[in-house]
Amino acid sequence: MNRRNFLQRSALSAAAFTLSPVFGKSFGSIYGQEAPGNKVKVALIGCRSMGWSNLNTFLDYPEVECVALCDIDDEWLHKRAADVEKKSGKKVPHLYKDWRHVIDNKDVDLVIIGTPDHWHCLPAVYACQAGKDVYVEKPLSNTIEECDLMVKAARKYDRIVQVGQWQRSDPHWDEAANFVREGKIGRVRTVKVFCYQDGKPTLPVIPDSTPPAGVDYDMWLGPAPKRPFNEYRFHYNFRFFWDYAGGLMSDWGVHLIDYALEGMQAGLPPRVFSGGGKFAYPDDAMETPDTLMATYAYDDFNIVWDHACGINHGLFGKKEGLAFYGENGTLVLTRAGWEVMPVKERNGERMEAVPFQKGEGKGLYNHVGNTLACIKSRQLPAADVAIGAQVAKISHLANISCRLQRELKWDDANSLFIGDNEANALAKAYYRTPWELPKL
Repeated sequence: MNRRNFLQRSALSAAAFTLSPVFGKSFGSIYGQEAPGNKVKVALIGCRSMGWSNLNTFLDYPEVECVALCDIDDEWLHKRAADVEKKSGKKVPHLYKDWRHVIDNKDVDLVIIGTPDHWHCLPAVYACQAGKDVYVEKPLSNTIEECDLMVKAARKYDRIVQVGQWQRSDPHWDEAANFVREGKIGRVRTVKVFCYQDGKPTLPVIPDSTPPAGVDYDMWLGPAPKRPFNEYRFHYNFRFFWDYAGGLMSDWGVHLIDYALEGMQAGLPPRVFSGGGKFAYPDDAMETPDTLMATYAYDDFNIVWDHACGINHGLFGKKEGLAFYGENGTLVLTRAGWEVMPVKERNGERMEAVPFQKGEGKGLYNHVGNTLACIKSRQLPAADVAIGAQVAKISHLANISCRLQRELKWDDANSLFIGDNEANALAKAYYRTPWELPKL
C-alpha cells in the first residue's frame, strides 16, 4: 500500500461500535468534539519509556490535551502524571491501571500505546472499535496473525492508526529512498541492513522474585503465558523473550528494513533463510538471538539483515543503518543522514560522490504532527498500519526461520508459509485465558 494514497472514508455508524460487554458502553468520538478549544484528547497506555517519549512530544503541540494515563506500575503512573502536570500546567483527570477504562472513556480521541509488543493488539483493536484513533509503538505486534487483525480493525472501523516508525516523517529517509528509486546509483542487487548494539549486553540469569509493590503483574502478563515474576523479563528487557517480543530483529529491524523495502519498492519476499543464536552470551537469560543474519530473497535482488548485541562496529564504522549497493555507487543511510560513495575504477569513478546529507533530526516531532494532521483530514498517515504490518511481518519471517533453522517460503496473498505447519503455528497468537483475540 502506498502511504501517500488516500482512502475514501465514510462516516461510522452507531452500529459499527460493537464491543464485548467487558468494556461496558462504547463511544465513537469525533475529533475535538467536547474539549475546549477543539483540542485532541489523548490517553497513554504504557507510561515508562517510549510511551512517555511519544506523549511528551504530542504535548509539544498546543492542540493536544492529555486526559488519561494508564500503567500497571504505580511508580511510573504517578511519575508521568506529575510530568504531564509540570509540562502542561494541568492535572491528568484520569489515572488507570486497567487499559479497558481508557477504551470506555468517551473523552479520548487518540490512544497512544507504549506497552510491550504482546500488548499492542488488544488495545489497538478495541480502540478502533470504540471509534478512537491510535498511535501504536513499533513493532506493530508480536505475531503475524495479530498484524493482520490490526489492519482489518483499522479498515473496518475507518480509524487512523499510526505506527511509531518515525523515520517515515524524517525527510532525509525519503530523499535517500527516492535517490535509489530514480536509478542514480544504477541497478541495485544487494541491500545490507545492519544493527550492532553495544547497549544491549548480556542478561545474567537471576532468581525469580516477588513483583515490586504497586505492580499488577498479572495484567502486565496479560495474554502471555503465566510465569513467575523475574526482574530481567520485565520493563525494558521484555524485548529479549519470545513471549513478549522478537529481540533485536523486531526492535530495530522494523525501522531499518522499512526503508530497504521503500528504496527497492518491494513487498514481502517469497523466500527467507535466517541463521543465528546466542553466540555471544550462550548462558545468559536472553531467549532471542544475540547474533542473527537473514537473507530475504527476491527475484533479482537480496535484502540482508545482520545484527549483533554487545558490538558497536557495523558497516562503514556505523552502529546501525542500511547500504544500497548499486552498480555505480553505494548509498549509506542512517538516522543521521545519507551519502553516496562511487564505485572506483582504474580510469576514475562511475558516478559523482554525494557528500553527507545531514538529517534534520525531528523525526518523532514530525511524526506526531503528521498524526494530528491525519486525524483532521482522515488521510492515511505516514506510517499507516499496513506499512507497520508489512515490516513487522518481515521481522517475524526472519525470527521464525531462525527458530526452525530452515528456509521458508511465504505466500503473501494468503498470509501464510507454504507447506510448513510448524512455521504457520509460530505465526499465530496464543492468548492466555481469559484474554481472547478479538473477532472481526
